[in-house]
Amino acid sequence: MRRLKLTLTIALLILFASSAFSQAKWSFKTNKINDSISELELTVNLETGWHIYSQYTKGTELPIEFSFENNNNYQKIGAVKEPKSIAEYDKYAKDTTRHFEGKVKFRQRVKVLSEKDFKIKGSVNFQLCEKGSCIPPDDAAFSFDIKGNPKAALMAAPQAVTETQTEELTQTNTQTSTLSKTENQTKSNNSMLMIFLISLGAGLLTLVTPCVFPMVPMTISFFMKGKKSKKQGLKEAYFFGGSIIFIFAVLGLILTLVLGKDAMYIISTHWVPNIIFFIIFMIFAFSFFGMFEITLPSSWINKSDKNADKGGYLGAFFIALTTVLVSFSCTGPILGAALMGIASSSTNSLVFFISMIGFALGFALPFTLLAMFPQMLSKMKSGSWLNTVKIVFGFLEIALGLKFLSMADLSADWGLLDRETYLVLWIIVFTLLGFYLLGKLKFKGDSDLKHIGVGRLFLSIITFSFALYMIPGLWGAPLKAISGYVPPMTTQDFNIERSIIENASKAATPTTSENALPSDRKYADQLHYPTGFEGFFDLDEAKAYAKKVGKPIFIDFTGKTCANCREMEYYVWEDKQVKQILTQDYVMVALYTDANTIKLSENEWVTLKNGTVIKTLGKKNHNYQIEQFNANAQPLYVLMNSEGKILTTPKGYDRNVPNFIKFLEEGKANFKK
Repeated sequence: MRRLKLTLTIALLILFASSAFSQAKWSFKTNKINDSISELELTVNLETGWHIYSQYTKGTELPIEFSFENNNNYQKIGAVKEPKSIAEYDKYAKDTTRHFEGKVKFRQRVKVLSEKDFKIKGSVNFQLCEKGSCIPPDDAAFSFDIKGNPKAALMAAPQAVTETQTEELTQTNTQTSTLSKTENQTKSNNSMLMIFLISLGAGLLTLVTPCVFPMVPMTISFFMKGKKSKKQGLKEAYFFGGSIIFIFAVLGLILTLVLGKDAMYIISTHWVPNIIFFIIFMIFAFSFFGMFEITLPSSWINKSDKNADKGGYLGAFFIALTTVLVSFSCTGPILGAALMGIASSSTNSLVFFISMIGFALGFALPFTLLAMFPQMLSKMKSGSWLNTVKIVFGFLEIALGLKFLSMADLSADWGLLDRETYLVLWIIVFTLLGFYLLGKLKFKGDSDLKHIGVGRLFLSIITFSFALYMIPGLWGAPLKAISGYVPPMTTQDFNIERSIIENASKAATPTTSENALPSDRKYADQLHYPTGFEGFFDLDEAKAYAKKVGKPIFIDFTGKTCANCREMEYYVWEDKQVKQILTQDYVMVALYTDANTIKLSENEWVTLKNGTVIKTLGKKNHNYQIEQFNANAQPLYVLMNSEGKILTTPKGYDRNVPNFIKFLEEGKANFKK
């Protein structure tokens, strides 16, 4: 019986193997590029209905793998290049699968290092699938005849290989970037609905970002003003939501197309718009406190308000426009990245439009519901509590408006609003808010408070607790809960942790290690790392140092005004294991994309294809991020070796510590290979 089972098993394996080779026919060919370089061409013909998977698939099936026998006669140049794959969403893996059908050609270039003819042998491991069922993976052995290089003896092989590899690695990086660009296109062809739902979810999530959430009190307060019927209030709320969608999906697209792919990024990081946002918040705050009423110019109303309700519509549109403009600090880079994702192909216009509509709808939905909510409140018993809500929002507007003033200060390098000053202002604002909730402060429109309700008591407790929570921050406490809202620790004049580290460093025996970081690193006097971390601010310097010490490079695309960057530094970088890996196993380089007050020397200027000359460090770093990695949002983390080869897929904002550790460990493992 056992022999019968063994015989059947062997028979089935032979049947599967023969089936694999009958459905996938491989052929191998050598193409000589020149004496020094040859291209290995691996072609597979798949029968109709069958497919194999890409090297870069992320589904549940097995990716194709190429194995080459070690041979000193040649050197591989980059990775195996494959054609454009077909992408589909795998609901089980919850990720994108990539596969090929029909005739598929793979190419691998090699540097010929031998004068004599030789062979390159290896195998390709692949899995065949048809309509959801797959054959067990199998191997196809290959052998290529390579002509010798008559110039091999005259060349400095290691140097020649390095130069060629550097060029080809750049092409490989570009291919990886192109792969990212085409992902949205291939997805859209298969699932427009999925694109819409993902964009909708992203729009909803923006509500909790540091620069969108502050608009909530402004929106509610606006729609609580005035006496309106339920029907009229709902109309204005719908119009408000529709205005946000219109501004995002139409005006945002036009603005980006007219001003260029960096328009949204510039709006979100430049000091001028941030000052404007700060002024807007202060105006609303003073209005909430009763200093004046915000009304539209009478000339506007006379022209547009033929009916009694037209002024309300115009006001709703103004609030929608303000909401969108202020939110650009977080949503602008996302819109810019989406636009670049479809820039390479005009056929993606519909995909981009659907993405923009989905994102805009997700962004507008919470605000529309909030705009409708005050109409429900108006049915409740009126009283001085409405004025209390307005005053509370006034305090919040001041606190949150300071965030935009801080961003302007950081962007322009004025040095006016450091971390201590900012925290002192917030502590005072929330302390005063606590006293107001207890009835110790009164504003115009407030009635006498004979007793305190349970709700006000708990709100005052929360407010005072928050003010006390911020006090240790004056001496350098990280304050992780609000790390995205306060200036970075590098602006702190006095930091206990930093003082301890500096004093310990001075007391320690001076190091004479040749691996010590250079003291004359570029821009080290103007840019800074979080306490406990050290690194470079120029990629070329980092590459030279990494080559010297034999470590991989950790590139941090960051910004002085980047709230998400600060959150990553406080929540993820400070983890004990993450900090150990970053400080001991990597050479760190921070590329500030908004350091535009730092001017480059003339020999460092970068001329773009359209003739534009980049003369500042921030624009140079930002352009490098866009050109090489097809992304303009920060933070972006890239792992590479000293030759510029990418070690793993770049990673963006993700506060999950295990995910970040996995990312770093994967880079280390690939570096060792």
